[in-house]
Amino acid sequence: MSLSPVEGVALAEIESSGDPAAPERAGIVGRSPGQLAWIRLRRDRTAMVSGAMLIFFLLLALAAPLIEMVYGIGPRQQFQHLLDGFGMPLGYAGGVSGGHWFGLEPGLGRDIFIRLIYGLRTSLFIAFAAAVITATIGIVLGTLAGYLGGWLDAVINWITDLTLAMPFLVIALALTPTLVLRFYGEREQVSSAFGVGVLIGVFAIFGWTSTARLVRGQVIALREREFVEAARASGAGLGHMLFRQLLPNIWAPILVSFSLAVPQFITSEAALSFIGVGLSDETPSFGRMIYRSLDYLQTDPAYVFFPGITIFALVFAFNLFGDALRDALDPKSSR
Repeated sequence: MSLSPVEGVALAEIESSGDPAAPERAGIVGRSPGQLAWIRLRRDRTAMVSGAMLIFFLLLALAAPLIEMVYGIGPRQQFQHLLDGFGMPLGYAGGVSGGHWFGLEPGLGRDIFIRLIYGLRTSLFIAFAAAVITATIGIVLGTLAGYLGGWLDAVINWITDLTLAMPFLVIALALTPTLVLRFYGEREQVSSAFGVGVLIGVFAIFGWTSTARLVRGQVIALREREFVEAARASGAGLGHMLFRQLLPNIWAPILVSFSLAVPQFITSEAALSFIGVGLSDETPSFGRMIYRSLDYLQTDPAYVFFPGITIFALVFAFNLFGDALRDALDPKSSR
């Protein structure tokens, strides 16, 4: 009797332990590959620390309206009376005080802390939305190309190569102003939702290719396995083959790819916002805050420090957790 890769992972975990009583204990406990991966993940201190940081950031982003209500200051509220004649915040470290924990923005006098909280909310929403859309497109196209093959595989590969050949930054710089002029006048204020939607759309256009190629390669490796041949011989339809036989056996690399795609979209959103693509200055964003802080590097270094260290910690935690997740899902890993 042949085993699917999912069943083989659990068997490999039992056999690699070297304990003669391990098969009996495993039979009693009945741990699935997901449970075994969770055990390995919990043993990894790096995964636990980075995971705790990510949960903390996610809670801050989700609780942004509640934090605003408790803090008593909104992201667009200005405090011009706390600026001097040159537009610089009064006090030390950019106006840090009990009422303004991270100080104020030079020039406009907006509170940095509450804008960071909403900037975190913006970045995570864009990154997760783009990651879900790109993963869905990549999984569907990659699975169909790998399983059906033939002319469909050739067409999908051609579209993938064409997408990879397009310069991402040039297309983003050209596409965004065109869409803005299409839906808004030259003097109209672009809504935050429109800017967020444009960025998600740009990421969706270019971000699905890596997942599609990953899934296609995994499906090609599995489609000739015995359990797939047995399901095909029993008369299983296309939907059953894709969603019951193939996808459950390649969820591990898809999950790792998703966890590593999110920080890439966070940095891409910050980079595009830095150069003025997608989000307006009214929308809280790490990229826009860092861009505005460049004129005050010498006079107010705290302005660039807080958004810079926040986005660094966020992306660093995602990358560490993604690497730990990849090791936990690999049954041959020694960690």
